[in-house]
Amino acid sequence: MKTKIAVLVSGGGTNLQALIDAQGSVIASGKITLVVSNQPGAYALERAKKAGIAAAVVTKKEWGGQKGFEEKLKQVLKENGIEMIVLAGFMAILSKDFTDEYPQRIINIHPSLIPSFCGEGFYGLHVHEAALSYGVKVTGATVHYVNEIPDGGKIILQKAVEIQEGDTPEVLQRRVMEQAEWILLPQATELVCRRIQEEKA
Repeated sequence: MKTKIAVLVSGGGTNLQALIDAQGSVIASGKITLVVSNQPGAYALERAKKAGIAAAVVTKKEWGGQKGFEEKLKQVLKENGIEMIVLAGFMAILSKDFTDEYPQRIINIHPSLIPSFCGEGFYGLHVHEAALSYGVKVTGATVHYVNEIPDGGKIILQKAVEIQEGDTPEVLQRRVMEQAEWILLPQATELVCRRIQEEKA
């Protein structure tokens, strides 16, 4: 039995697509069985549909704030027998109550080499803008376990990406995705799935 994976998304779902494309090759010990978005119009939901993966929408507005939102999220995950969670461009902070329910079973990808340019306020293009304005020569991506501290969990994998002359935040964002995020996230997902399989054995 493969580890059942839920991918949590908020936007376009490029990292979700990388995970879908890696199923059966890189991700051999797990299977994406659910995609959950906290944004009803997220294009990631369309990607899930095209891949034949069940999808759900859970919003804070609909469930009366953080507590209600997390309770509903837990319910949806339990109903689907989810064993592992991948945050792929998920723009909501999860509380300690939530992360404690899935110790070392929630992972996130961050578009920098943590501890650089991470934590609250560092997401999306902001990360790449900060790296460029600081003048660093190397950036990259990090996959880490999720706890209640934004970008604060133990690092699983990192990959460096060189910054080039004339980079804009958008150009850099694309390179970090192609050279690091889309490679690392499936690899880290497989590592965690395999560990869960071994724990169950």
